[in-house]
Amino acid sequence: MTQSIQKSAAEHAVRSPADTGNAALDAELSVGKLRLHGMMQWYVIAATLAAIFASVNQLFNLRLGNYTMLEGQYLYILAGLFLSVTFVSFRVDGKASAHAPWYDWILALASLIVAVYFVATASESLDSGWEYAAPQRAVVFSVALYVLVLEATRRAGGWVLFGIVATFSLYPTFAGSMPDPLSGFQSPFLDVVPYFMISSEASFGIPMNAFGNLVIGFVLFGAILQFTGGGKFFNNLALALVGQFRGGAAKVAIFASGFMGSMSGSVISNVLTTGAVSIPAMKRTGFSARYAAATEACASTGGVLMPPIMGATAFVMAAWLSRPYVDIMMAAAVPSILYYFGLFVQIDAYAARNDLRGLPRTELPRLKETMRGGWQYIVVFAVLIFLMVAFRWETTAPFYAIVLLLVINQFSHHDRFTRQGFMDMIVSVGRTLGELTAIVLGIGIIVGSFQATGLTGPLATELIFMAGDNVFVLLVMGAITSFVFGMGMPVTACYIFLAVVLAPTLVQAGLNELAVHLFILYWGMVSFITPPVAIGAFGAASLAGASPMRTGVEAMRLGGVIYIVPFFFVLNPALIGEGTFSEMAILFVGALIGIWLISAALQGYVSFFGALPDGAKGVVLRVLLFGGGMLIAAPTGDAFGLLHLAVSGAGVALAILPLAAARRNHAPVAAAAE
Repeated sequence: MTQSIQKSAAEHAVRSPADTGNAALDAELSVGKLRLHGMMQWYVIAATLAAIFASVNQLFNLRLGNYTMLEGQYLYILAGLFLSVTFVSFRVDGKASAHAPWYDWILALASLIVAVYFVATASESLDSGWEYAAPQRAVVFSVALYVLVLEATRRAGGWVLFGIVATFSLYPTFAGSMPDPLSGFQSPFLDVVPYFMISSEASFGIPMNAFGNLVIGFVLFGAILQFTGGGKFFNNLALALVGQFRGGAAKVAIFASGFMGSMSGSVISNVLTTGAVSIPAMKRTGFSARYAAATEACASTGGVLMPPIMGATAFVMAAWLSRPYVDIMMAAAVPSILYYFGLFVQIDAYAARNDLRGLPRTELPRLKETMRGGWQYIVVFAVLIFLMVAFRWETTAPFYAIVLLLVINQFSHHDRFTRQGFMDMIVSVGRTLGELTAIVLGIGIIVGSFQATGLTGPLATELIFMAGDNVFVLLVMGAITSFVFGMGMPVTACYIFLAVVLAPTLVQAGLNELAVHLFILYWGMVSFITPPVAIGAFGAASLAGASPMRTGVEAMRLGGVIYIVPFFFVLNPALIGEGTFSEMAILFVGALIGIWLISAALQGYVSFFGALPDGAKGVVLRVLLFGGGMLIAAPTGDAFGLLHLAVSGAGVALAILPLAAARRNHAPVAAAAE
């Protein structure tokens, strides 16, 4: 039955997006489950394996051939290999196909040739400072690589990202003519392009460095985990734990989609894989198509924000802040818990209000049997986290976990790697890394543009002046900016851009640096569930057969916590571990209670109490409950101070009347029609 659900849902996903008019979603869906054949398949496999081999050699310092590569040489090798994969995998219109025309093979070959040149001259370039004074031949190759990066960025990231990168790449050529605060150092085009392609402050700077040292291993680990049955195990585990409770199908989607999203780092691909099973299951147990799609979209979006893997962006953040990835992972844990707690409470409230039952126990896997068949995946994860936390082996830990996973897999009777399965997995990894490489190199040009013009400092000062030194106003401006750019960029590209443009401003205003970077990551993600773009919600709507815009509005309500939590932790970093244990504990408990009340207000039902009345009276009670939740959860400084106690007390006072009203109103309300 599950296979038939997946098949029909996947077929529907391919048909429906045209109705949304969303070109970005169409491009995402075109990648889907496309299988490559012939020379194209073998090339992607060969290039990906070569890049993985180079990564292992570099990260484990194997010195094969008694030769040690410079960091720059290693990054150029990765760039050449994965840019070529991008040109082979993505057509001129940005869509994926199983066949590459001759001119794309020429672009792939050109990527390799240009990379070979920079690898061969890396030592001389470093000694002679070519990023500032490149010889003529290096200028020619720099321009060639610049053009290839722009075209690869357009294919992988879309026209919006291409337009932003292209504009900023030309900015240094006329920066001196711009008015303050946009004025900066001006450079000729043929001087600035070598800076983009050679300097460690541009395309081959922090983002690409994070890609080479951290991202490859974790993307490979996530792919192998899924292809060896890890995704199926965690989905069955969620079914066994919560499937039988009210709204069980939706609660399973939270756990399954959250975990899968953490591994893949892609919202839309997570929607299309886990949603193919979870959305039909939710509809079958009484959830409306709109609500089922919104639940899947919110759960998949949160996965990118959830430790332990969090997708590629978290590794870029770690490199950007020069902090161990474990610090990022630990800091992101509490906001992620709060987000999923709010989502869980809303689903429970919706199910209770509409008297929705769980899945029949006879259709659910048994916990004991599930654990017997998949305990090894938990062991592998435990080993991965232990190596990262205890030994700080962040760059090599995923490779050790991969080896352990592959060894265990050979003793599995159901999910053992086959030859075709291995080839499909390598192709999937190669195309994912190729797409990410193109985006990272492109967004690195923006970083280089700001470095070349010296624009970051003056721009930060001007933004603080515009906000009138009001931190909250500055945060609202930052949230809006992050949301706008998040609509047009992939997650990693959006984060890197905002880390250059916006983060210094917020840090200069006195806010905690780690909290600021998590803040822009969260607000860069909200566009996945917020119209008019809402690509995650629209993708889920296509699977559910629901209205895309109404699904987006429903997703905004379901995922409402994502708009609130970033303000909580950026105003009081104790919520991300930047404080004493007692302070963190008190604020965390207060945040949980506050989010429980906020979620209840959004759904009109308080778990453990009952439904709020309908009509004008119910609206007033919802507003009171929402306000009470905000006051209880709000970070008001010292967790032991009088101000915090007074504000929390006011929140409790506001919540008493709605809770009393809910207690008197236990009868479930009939489910609303779609």
